[in-house]
Amino acid sequence: MVTRIRELLAKHGALPVSVETLSDTADLYEAGLSSFASVQLMLALEDAFDVEFPEHLLNRKSFASIAAIRDAVASLTGEAVA
Repeated sequence: MVTRIRELLAKHGALPVSVETLSDTADLYEAGLSSFASVQLMLALEDAFDVEFPEHLLNRKSFASIAAIRDAVASLTGEAVA
């Protein structure tokens, strides 16, 4: 799951740094993720994982890091987070 999230982040996140250089817990907003890019990323995640983000997950915290995104997607897909 994290590999796919990283791929989508690289494609839709418009980050000025390489996604490969970021740890799973790095702050994506500090790395350059904009509000607009986070919406584009959310839409890509919904398509890729066949989920829909409910209103309570539509916040900065849910997209603050790769780990946070993984946790949000896992909660929607029912996958366990290792």
